[in-house]
Amino acid sequence: MPDEQIAVWGIGTPRTLRAHWILAEFGIDYDCHPITSRSGETMTPEFLALNPKHKIPVLQHGGNVLTESAAIVTYVSEAFAAPPDFHVPTDAVDRAKLNEWCFFIMTELDALSLYVIRKHQDLHAIYGEAPGAIEAAKNNFSDLTGALFDGAGGNQEFLLPEGLSVADILLTTCIQSAQRRGIEMPGYLVEFNDRMSRRPALQKALAINNPG
Repeated sequence: MPDEQIAVWGIGTPRTLRAHWILAEFGIDYDCHPITSRSGETMTPEFLALNPKHKIPVLQHGGNVLTESAAIVTYVSEAFAAPPDFHVPTDAVDRAKLNEWCFFIMTELDALSLYVIRKHQDLHAIYGEAPGAIEAAKNNFSDLTGALFDGAGGNQEFLLPEGLSVADILLTTCIQSAQRRGIEMPGYLVEFNDRMSRRPALQKALAINNPG
């Protein structure tokens, strides 16, 4: 199954970046369909047959179709041979520790903070202006980042002591989104993002995800 054709649908968002990044970390060749959100391209019959939720990214691996960026990066990490510096849990306890961070990042930081800001700031013409909700979301993001690294003050290079994992990919894209919106965060998270941004795989993924 790892040898079957792979394709990613979607570019231009932090969530699509995650799919391109994990494939670059694993050195996997794939086809890219560079469609963007809110362009009408996710509403075509061809795309809706893949994802009726009309959201990007979408991963095709042979006959398998996956949506949701966190599910995609987790699937790639488990379906393919991981590089030596990439941590993939092999037992239930380690997997639960990884999932704990992933669920926290995707719910508290991504959905409940960053997406609220995007809806009522970037997309206010669609969802309406809500300055109070934006301010609360920014404060929520800043407050919750104190839980990251278990208060280690950045002494730990990655979220898990075993090394780079899908949780770091999810977190980095959230930090970058927060920085673009001027959200305050601890210096050790800025340093974490700087380290991650120097990874060749992320730089390759950014070039694909944000052409031009």
